[in-house]
Amino acid sequence: MPSWLGAPLRGVLFDLDGTLLDTAEDIADALNRALAEINLASLATEDVRNMIGGGAPVLVDRALARLGAAAGAVSVDKAKLLHRFDFHYERAHRLKLSSSRPYPGAAEALRELHELGLKIAVVTNKGRPMAVELLDELGLGKWLDFVVGGGCSGHRKPRPEPLLFACAALQVNPSETLMVGDSINDVTAARAAGIPVICVPYGYNEGVNSRELKCDAFIESLAELPNFLSGATQNSN
Repeated sequence: MPSWLGAPLRGVLFDLDGTLLDTAEDIADALNRALAEINLASLATEDVRNMIGGGAPVLVDRALARLGAAAGAVSVDKAKLLHRFDFHYERAHRLKLSSSRPYPGAAEALRELHELGLKIAVVTNKGRPMAVELLDELGLGKWLDFVVGGGCSGHRKPRPEPLLFACAALQVNPSETLMVGDSINDVTAARAAGIPVICVPYGYNEGVNSRELKCDAFIESLAELPNFLSGATQNSN
């Protein structure tokens, strides 16, 4: 029986970008194409990687602030820029030009957790249709019971509502659930929802070392998670 610190588990919630999937190159490419359309400079992928977290509207705000456009020196229609970012991001996937990929161990972890009888959901600030399409495209969707996207609950992480929405959809109590993420948004949302949280150290944490996160435990790879939840290797952070 999968458990967390001796208590039985019925559900596991996963963050998407930076936890299950490495999507930074696609996000940076779509953002730079949108910026080029309004004659703004491009940003290095590593800079964009450090801006990921909070969803596309936050990403656009951070990019404009980095370029100095948010101060009003350049007239920018943020809604149009966001629309063009979404267009380029979705177009890359539609034309099979995406470089997004699962992190090592992600598919195996989802399969094994599913086989253990756990209910599994993804909770992301990305739009739900794009998240579902991406997960299916990369072969991970078949192991999932539900996907919560940005706006599904009326709020985004770091608010707890998306996680509680996922628990309700899975028909599990927060006390019987675990969150797996890579960022302060995941940790903050999980704490507010009363859900323990495990972090991976390799994802997107807005430029801050993920190992500084005050989560309950770290795993180096998602491949470790099934044994972690069914064995005696659980160590509090």
